[in-house]
Amino acid sequence: MKYFSLVIFLILFSCGEKKDVLLPKSNLTIVSDVKDHSPIYIFFKTQGKDTLAEVNRNNAISSTNEIFNIDKRLPLRLVIPEVMKLQEKKRNSAHKNEAAENYYSYADSIGKNMAFLPFTKVHYKMGKPLSSFIVFFSKKNQIFVDGTPGNREELKHFLNSFKDKTNIIRFGFDENMSYATYIQNEIFIQSIKIQNKEEFIY
Repeated sequence: MKYFSLVIFLILFSCGEKKDVLLPKSNLTIVSDVKDHSPIYIFFKTQGKDTLAEVNRNNAISSTNEIFNIDKRLPLRLVIPEVMKLQEKKRNSAHKNEAAENYYSYADSIGKNMAFLPFTKVHYKMGKPLSSFIVFFSKKNQIFVDGTPGNREELKHFLNSFKDKTNIIRFGFDENMSYATYIQNEIFIQSIKIQNKEEFIY
């Protein structure tokens, strides 16, 4: 709960005005505690009929673990390009710490605590992969393996058969999928401990 209180405090008083980040929820904690961290916020903002992703990294320190607090209502097409910029900036920082990780924050609805999802090694790509074989998650959270629809149990069995091999598994996500849905899918993927993967947003 200490993380939850800290995050709310920083959000409420950031830049002298009240701002909120609605965090995604899951019923599984991947990482429960992150030491030596600094926050990055990506807020949900509207301007007329447009939805915008507003980034605030004023408190981020590249030599620490960075926690990305991202509003669950944002679509991936707005979130991931900002994440990619911040990843690249950290990787090229003169003060970077090779041991420092990047984490997404979310709320564990069962444990009633904040939880964290590591994504330091994830290299995102905007656009459809050249390879035809891909595990694709649609905006409505339907799953397609090489174009064939399936469910999570079938996907879990498939991924378990590949996870210890050298094969790179390519995951695709609908660019209009909400960040909340993406985090649920990413938690599912990481719970299977896939080592070699690429992620495409299109």
